[in-house]
Amino acid sequence: MLITLYSTQGCHLCEQAYSLLIAAGVEERVQVVDIAFDDALFSRYGVTIPVLSIKHPDSISELGWPFDATELAAWLNSNGIN
Repeated sequence: MLITLYSTQGCHLCEQAYSLLIAAGVEERVQVVDIAFDDALFSRYGVTIPVLSIKHPDSISELGWPFDATELAAWLNSNGIN
């Protein structure tokens, strides 16, 4: 299952979120999407990044910043990623 990290260049909070994903051992499942190049994404996430997203067949699960390792682990687990 692919995890999307909505981010932008120079975002130190996004770097922290990515570090948490590495620590959780899921970095190979992460696709980083820079919102700066997409008006719709910028409009949706411009003031809330970093945001993690997992698309399910019938829904989308998102985790917005701030989150810590415990919250990330719980979110990953609730989305079937252990």
